[in-house]
Amino acid sequence: MSGAQGLPGDVRRDPTEILKKYLSLDSKGARLDATSYETLRPYISWTDEPIWGHVIVITDYEVIDDVKQWQVVGLMEVVIPVEFKVLGAMYYESAGFVPDPQVERVGFRVKVVKGLWRIVEPMLPPHVTHGRIVNYVRQALLDERDQARAAKLAELRDELKRAKPGK
Repeated sequence: MSGAQGLPGDVRRDPTEILKKYLSLDSKGARLDATSYETLRPYISWTDEPIWGHVIVITDYEVIDDVKQWQVVGLMEVVIPVEFKVLGAMYYESAGFVPDPQVERVGFRVKVVKGLWRIVEPMLPPHVTHGRIVNYVRQALLDERDQARAAKLAELRDELKRAKPGK
């Protein structure tokens, strides 16, 4: 592959490719760390990521490939539905988990920007898989020096383990 066809978001390719790559990185925790945000830049049109304060914990997601379910806005702009299997939300400040199992359906607007497919909206909080977020909390617990905070993180880890997929 050479030239533009090798770039993420090449307009000659299916717009779901860029969405699938972005969601794969997000579900693996790419937005949990500010330094890894750069890995997502080739897939999005926004330049700044807000500080969310929470993470949506998911078991899985599905990009709807059926074009009949898409909203075609124009020749170079579509809204592609994605279904997330949500377990709940994890909050950083309180080190808490709020269970809220549901299927969340979100339309991602994908548009040609400067000659390349880019996700233009919505800007959602990170949607991270259960296994990855449990490992993230485990690592935070190992790194924590404050005993009170470590106790909260241990509680959070246990809450997350109880919320495991399939329950």
